[in-house]
Amino acid sequence: MFNEEKFKPDVTRDNHGDHIIPLTKFGVKVLSTGFFVDPSEAVVWRGPMASNFLKQLIMQGEWGQLDFLLVDLPPGTSDIHLTLVQEVPVTGAIIISTPQDVALADAIKGIAMFRSAKIDVPVLGLVENMAWFTPAELPENKYYIFGKEGCRKLAEKMNVPFLGQIPLVQSICEGSDNGLPVALEDSVTGNAFMKLANELVKRVGQRNKEQGPTIKLEITK
Repeated sequence: MFNEEKFKPDVTRDNHGDHIIPLTKFGVKVLSTGFFVDPSEAVVWRGPMASNFLKQLIMQGEWGQLDFLLVDLPPGTSDIHLTLVQEVPVTGAIIISTPQDVALADAIKGIAMFRSAKIDVPVLGLVENMAWFTPAELPENKYYIFGKEGCRKLAEKMNVPFLGQIPLVQSICEGSDNGLPVALEDSVTGNAFMKLANELVKRVGQRNKEQGPTIKLEITK
């Protein structure tokens, strides 16, 4: 999505150990499993291996001072999720789902996991992806091919903030394939991402005001 499939992070070393230098693009620092494996090969790792690699990316990444550190987790409930909350002071979780029932079933499990006594991570909100389909030639039309407002209804049912909806449109696919995020555009779709980001920032601020900020994680040399 950043058009950097061939990027290979540099690694520096000092008295504190190894430091992995992230890719920096569009003002965002990125480290990904994809930077370290052959794109034609499958990543076949058991839970402990994946968990250890996640810890390396977080603790050895040369992140410097960040506004936000976002970790894209796999769907479901697994060792990766447990490792994250054990190793890092997590401010909150964002649940992303499409609106049909089969996807919402996993969203319910994710919310329950983060709310459990052992995890106890605030759920900042729910995002509905592929909320509707809008063809480029009919920008005013909306076709609810995966169901209508399933995430909004679930958010109300489970008392979770509803952060926003992202439509299924061709420009998102094209932008992701070309490495030019649609969020950079001043368009209906780009504005949807900006609205979502602003709502998330608002929820983080409310969470910190109510519960106090988490420990600030700053990893530098």
